[in-house]
This record gives sequence, structure tokens and C-alpha cells, in this order.
Amino acid sequence: MATPLINKKILLGISGGIAAYKMPLLVRLLKKEGAEVRIIITKDATNFVSPKALSVLCGNEVYTNFVKDSDGTWNNHVELGLWADVMLIAPCTANTLAKMANAQADNLLLATYMSCRGKVLFAPAMDLDMFEHPAISRNITFLQAKGDKYIEPEVGELASGLVGKGRMPEVENLLKHIKLALNSKLVFAGKKVLITAGPTHEKIDPVRFIGNYSSGKMGYSIAEAFINYGAEVVLISGPSQLKAPNGVVLINVTSADEMLAACKLHLNYDVAIMSAAVADFKPETISTQKIKKELSENIQINLVRNPDILFEIGKTKNEKQFVVGFALETENELANAQSKLQRKNADLIILNNANAAGGVFGADENKISIVSKNNVEEVNQMSKKDLGYYICDIINKHIENKN
Repeated sequence: MATPLINKKILLGISGGIAAYKMPLLVRLLKKEGAEVRIIITKDATNFVSPKALSVLCGNEVYTNFVKDSDGTWNNHVELGLWADVMLIAPCTANTLAKMANAQADNLLLATYMSCRGKVLFAPAMDLDMFEHPAISRNITFLQAKGDKYIEPEVGELASGLVGKGRMPEVENLLKHIKLALNSKLVFAGKKVLITAGPTHEKIDPVRFIGNYSSGKMGYSIAEAFINYGAEVVLISGPSQLKAPNGVVLINVTSADEMLAACKLHLNYDVAIMSAAVADFKPETISTQKIKKELSENIQINLVRNPDILFEIGKTKNEKQFVVGFALETENELANAQSKLQRKNADLIILNNANAAGGVFGADENKISIVSKNNVEEVNQMSKKDLGYYICDIINKHIENKN
């Protein structure tokens, strides 16, 4: 399944606030996710961001005026408005906001806005006292009633040095709103999802550990899919070289004890997916110094069981929460997965196929079975990225049936 931005047409309207300097990063993120991007920038915004830089990043001409200065050709605002699947106006200054609410089309951005048939999002950004002016609230309310999507400013340090509400959201959050506007699957919008991923490393001494070959690719792919489906995602990851998807709250841990402790801080989830390959055992004692091989021909390390994170999550879940566990078995796979489903009080078990082509750990593809109380679904081998979306869809269906 393609991500929501593949081949989508995104029109950015940049007005003259200092937050305009952030927009090149948003363009890069949009292009990275496969979107086609066009940009309209007001004359005042050119004081904060270069049209040439934006043009290089988006791969298209950046529009500023109704006509091109070079040859007088008309920049067709109607055509631009009809082209866009989504138009995002960010930063949306107080001046632009007022003109949007009062149908004043004295620049190309505003004329295009009035011609846009796609979804329109606007992200006001201004100083604290300006944002608190009653006229700002009136204009925002009017545009919301018209059907435009309001992206609320964040609280933080402002350009004036004051601290308060008025900051344009970071571009990762703007990207998330664009995806939500394009995504018809809004069942996870506003839902909180807890995901564990990667391996755990259990220290033997300062330079050695017990671990496994997990890369975290499956958990990270699931996190990306949930983000694109509108969820608020907390990703608790063991050691991994992967970059966390934009928009997740990433918590890095090393050991099983640290992972469990982090999970216990986020038990207000709607969905929990325990995809981490947690080491089953850890050394009973950790040497404070590197163990020297010259000290003995043989070394004995006593192992004790690690906490069972899926069991702890299942033990505390309520009837409204949905818990998914993972399993990797080399024998009696289905029977062991079904037993695990019951013992851990999970709603689903994702059973990895240890014999999948390329293996499981570190591979870009996987083959799974989805085990529920009354059903087993065999899933053909596919990329872990696509499996992330597939698993999201399956969870959605089970939650709908459960309710």
C-alpha cells in the first residue's frame, strides 16, 4: 500500500511571517514522501525565505506575482487552485488571515485560495498579543465554519522574545496535518498508540552484551503507518540504526528493564503493539570491569529471566484497549502463538515466519500469520513497509468488530 502522499498535489502558500524560514524543510519532507509540490509566496515572505531555494527543492517554479516579471505571462490562479489536492497556508499571518476571511484577493496567494476546490489548511503564526486579539478568533472561527482546517499554533518562545501561544507548529506536525487531510482512514486520528521495536541489549560487562539480530524495521514501519493514519505514536526502541518516522515520540532504551519502565509511563494507550525482540534472559550480575579472557579457560555466566513486557501490558489493559504481541517460533509455531495469545491476554499475535525468504531479522520483507482468538490469517510475503499498513488495517477491523 502506498503512503498517503504518493503523487498527491500539495500547494503551499507562504505569507510574510518569520516562520517562513522553516518551509524549505517541509518541502523536503513532502518530496521525500512522493508528493508533487507547488509554491506561492507573498512578496513580504521573500524577506524570510528564498524563492530560488524553494524552487530547487520542489522542482517547480515558485509563484510570487499575478504575472511573470520576465515576459508578462499570467500565472493562472484558477488553474493552481484546481490543481491542488491540498492547499496549506503556513505561516498564515494576521494580515493574510483577515484577507482570507474577508475575500480580499490582492495577491496571487489569496486569489488562488479563493479558487481552491481542494482541502485548505491554514496555520496562523504571529506574536502573542496579536494572536489574542478578538478579531483573530473571529476570523479563525469564520474560516472553520467555511470548512477550512485550522492548525492551532503552539506555545513557546516567539520572535519578540515573549513566551506564549502563536508559534507555527514544527514542520513534522504540518506534514501530519496534510496527511490527515488526504487520508480517508481517520479511525486512528486522536488515538494513542504505544509501540516497542528493535532488540534489547543485556550487559555482561562494560563492552559485551546479550542480544539478538533484530533491526527494528517491522516496528518502525508500523509506527510510520499509524502516524500516516493520524495516530499519536510513542515508539520505545531498543538499539537500532533506523531513523524514527517523522511525528513519533521516540524513547530510546537499551535493556528489557528500561523498556518495561518506559512502557509503564505510557499506559494511557488505545493500541499497544509489542513488536520488540526482547531478550528472554539477562546476566544475573554485571561485571563492572571488562572480563579478561586470560583469567580462565572457561567463563560461566548465570542467566536470569527478563521481565515479560507483553504479559505486563496485557495484565493491566482495560476492555477499551487493544494489545498486539509478536512471536517468532521455530517449531509448533501456530500452537505456541495461540497459547501466547491466551497467556498474555493479547487481542492479536503476529506470528513471524522463521523460514521466510531472507530471514526475519534485518530483512526488508517478511511473511506473517495473524492469530486471533477465533481465526488465523496467513499473509503473503511482502515488504515490511507494506506490512505496517496491512497490520494497521487489520487492527482497525478488529477494533470495529470489537465495538
